[in-house]
Amino acid sequence: MRRRSLILVAALTALVAGCGIRTTSVPVDAGAAPSRVPCNVTEDGTASTAAQGVPVRVFLVCGSQLEAVDRRSPQPEEKAGGDPVRTAGRLLAQLLAAPSEGERQAGFTTEVRGPLSVGGGHPGDPSGTLRLSRQPEDLTPTALSQLVCTFAESSAGAGGHTALLGGPGAYAPKRYRCTPELRERPSSAPPTAPVPTPSPSAG
Repeated sequence: MRRRSLILVAALTALVAGCGIRTTSVPVDAGAAPSRVPCNVTEDGTASTAAQGVPVRVFLVCGSQLEAVDRRSPQPEEKAGGDPVRTAGRLLAQLLAAPSEGERQAGFTTEVRGPLSVGGGHPGDPSGTLRLSRQPEDLTPTALSQLVCTFAESSAGAGGHTALLGGPGAYAPKRYRCTPELRERPSSAPPTAPVPTPSPSAG
C-alpha cells in the first residue's frame, strides 16, 4: 500500500514538473543565434598605418557570404587607369594574406590559397583577360567567387560586374559575373556571361 502511494506521488511530481515547462505567451529573449557574426571590422589600433599604402577593396568570407572589406595595399600607388594586371596582382596578394586580428574577430576568413599568381592574357585573348597560374575550375567555388567579385568590382574587371579569367593552359578564358546571389552563396559556381570577341590587334 505504501509502495503504491509512493508511485502515485512520483507520478504527480513528474506531471507538475512537466507543466512547468509549457509554452507561454510571455516573450523570452534568448539572445542572438550562436552562429551570428558581426561582419563589421572595427578600428584596432592600426591608425598609424591606415594612412599608408593604396586603398583597395577585397571580398572575404563572413557568415557564409561574401562581404567587401577595405584594406591598404603596401604596393606603390598607381595612376588612374593603371595596368589592370598590376591591380589584379595587388588584389590577389590581399586575398592570399591572412585576415587581420580585427577581421578575424569580426568573423572574416579567406579561402584563397597559394601558390597562386595572376598575369595578363595570351595572344588572341579578349582585352582585359587575366590568366591565373591555376585553372579557375581547379579552385574551390568559394575561392573563385572571392577572386571573381574582387576583380570584377575593381579596375581589373571586364566591366558590367564581370571578370575575364583563364588558366595557364590553352583553354579559352571565361567571363565570370559577380551577382548579389553569388555574394550570398559563394559556395555555388560563379555564373558566366558570353565572352566578347577579341579585337584585331593594331599593326
